[in-house]
Amino acid sequence: MTEAILLVGGKGTRLRPLTVNTPKPMVPAAGVPFLTHQLARARAAGVEHIVLATSYLAEVFEPYFGDGSALGLHLEYVTEEEPLGTGGAIRNVASRLRSGPDDPVLIFNGDILTGLDIEALVATHRSSGADVSLHLTRVEDPRAFGLVPTDADGRVQAFLEKPQSPEEIVTDQINAGAYVFRRSVIDTIPADRPVSVERETFPDLLASGAHLQGMVDSTYWLDLGTPQAFVRGSADLVMGRAPSPAVPGRCGDRLVLPSASVASDAKLTGGTVIGRGAVIGAGARIDGSAILEGATVEAGAVISASLIGAGARIGARTTLSGVVIGDGASVGADNELCEGARVWCDATLPPASVRFSSDQ
Repeated sequence: MTEAILLVGGKGTRLRPLTVNTPKPMVPAAGVPFLTHQLARARAAGVEHIVLATSYLAEVFEPYFGDGSALGLHLEYVTEEEPLGTGGAIRNVASRLRSGPDDPVLIFNGDILTGLDIEALVATHRSSGADVSLHLTRVEDPRAFGLVPTDADGRVQAFLEKPQSPEEIVTDQINAGAYVFRRSVIDTIPADRPVSVERETFPDLLASGAHLQGMVDSTYWLDLGTPQAFVRGSADLVMGRAPSPAVPGRCGDRLVLPSASVASDAKLTGGTVIGRGAVIGAGARIDGSAILEGATVEAGAVISASLIGAGARIGARTTLSGVVIGDGASVGADNELCEGARVWCDATLPPASVRFSSDQ
């Protein structure tokens, strides 16, 4: 198994303002762009050649990762002129693949943090003789997901839209966003138009009698599509709950990157990461949060489950809980914001101007 496609073209709309200046896969998680974790895990599983299917802010990827040699990979980049969906993006990069018609090609999404055993998925694909193999995971509440029931041998029986009633919940297995395609199957996807692999390609293949195999792997899995999930994923990487060989330091309660300055009495817990050049003032308390490069948290501020953008400033004694602060924004002293609040890039909140708490 030496080849993969990584889908990194999404706009990350639900993550704004984090993704105003940065494509979602390049937002730092545990101190490095999230994409770094995915590339490192793929390389550890024996993948050598990866084609990145880019679209939104496509120009950001190659200057950072180059040819991939620093990670022991060979990377190529293909940019969509117009968004093509998951299936269309896969088809759009097919010409860059080197595999033979029956060889396996790994495909994964640029916003899923997972402990998937990649080698086991490829082995399942080979041993079952499948046309496409899917990573499936089990969730307690599958109502927000498409369901993928399988038979006793793991062969996919159907793709069911989000269930609307208890009677429709026939399985707790969902599509976890990583696949292995037989190379020749990729060429059957229509070219030069938007295609959803989930809503069109997979159901059409099943209807035509193709063999789609499911492998249930219920290790760590998290869709990083929302700010709350992204912050949690970063913290889980720091604490070692989510596996990655790319975390730049020891796993634990905190990760402080070089050139960051943290006051001796500041308290960092819950997988908090402090980015390069960031400054944390005296008595600040930060739990399960990500403070990105060059941000400043002034004395006595209290921050939990939040993400503070690059170059942002949080004033003294300000309290943030479940909040996203955009790059370059400034939140003055003695403000209080909580669950779901977002401050746009370069915005300014004067001191003591906002008091928004969950009990109001």
